[in-house]
Amino acid sequence: MEEFLMKKIATIRTDFPTKFGIPRQSGVVAGLTGKIVFEPLYREAAALRGIEGFSHLWLIWQFSENVQEGWSPTVRPPILGGNKRVGVFATRSPFRPNPIGLSCVKLEQIADSDAGRVLIVSGVDLMDGTPILDIKPYLPYVDSHPEATEGFRSGGWNRGLEIDFPLELLARVPEYQRKALMGVLENDPRPSYHHDPGRVYGFGFGKMEVKFVVNDKVLKVTDVII
Repeated sequence: MEEFLMKKIATIRTDFPTKFGIPRQSGVVAGLTGKIVFEPLYREAAALRGIEGFSHLWLIWQFSENVQEGWSPTVRPPILGGNKRVGVFATRSPFRPNPIGLSCVKLEQIADSDAGRVLIVSGVDLMDGTPILDIKPYLPYVDSHPEATEGFRSGGWNRGLEIDFPLELLARVPEYQRKALMGVLENDPRPSYHHDPGRVYGFGFGKMEVKFVVNDKVLKVTDVII
């Protein structure tokens, strides 16, 4: 089988130290930001010349935490309850012949740092430390198709929850992270086939661990551990 060598051009830094809690698609939580730090070989300012004119970018990246031997022609998408199998090429599952992901993010800022110029982007759905393989501009006239059909994903992700976040716990969250964290919680970070109202869930966000329970359509934050 023919193989191709891919090079990591950058790493993205985000508030998600693990996979749990990451939005299921890019753009779902607009307030989530990430910083793209280029590898030394690709830190030439000339490589970014003109990128400031584009509002959105495509990120091509590696599912670095889902690398596995072999592959399966079918997978079980969480949106279908985790029980129904469909073809892997009809999904965005991370378990693929090649562990490559694709995300559309908004370019917020180009900043100078000790590691050269970095890109600040929003709407991210990537774990901290994810390898970036390539970056391309989003072009509305060819990339946007309002008439497109959505197959079994019709209706998108619609699990909006009411959030009960006690003020004494919210006070532990840095103010600049509160809006993004609320967006993550509202979109229900649980696996879609989990419905146990007595179960306490937890995930890392920045330097915190957030714990919560869900009863019907209400998510209650039970602890914020710093």
